[in-house]
Amino acid sequence: MDQAQIMRREREDWSRLYHKMLKRLEMMIDMQGLVKNIKKMAEETNTIMMEVERSILAASINNWIVNTTNITQISEDFRYLVQSDMNGRIFQIQRMLADELD
Repeated sequence: MDQAQIMRREREDWSRLYHKMLKRLEMMIDMQGLVKNIKKMAEETNTIMMEVERSILAASINNWIVNTTNITQISEDFRYLVQSDMNGRIFQIQRMLADELD
């Protein structure tokens, strides 16, 4: 009788652990999807920035060199920020998923 109760408790413990792990994996997969969506929005924002850059350059022939330098620097800074941060976040999430599966 005691052996049956011990086995039942072990089974319940494993069941709880299994469900807990599934919830964590589900949450991490959802987070990875959110990060990918954020990266996609950042890329769209970058495209808009490039269009703004073209418009400003076309509108201001007189200050072309100054505007080109400023806008190009802002655009490069923005691209670097988005790419480095998003790629790092995606890598962290993938690593967490791999650790959970191990």
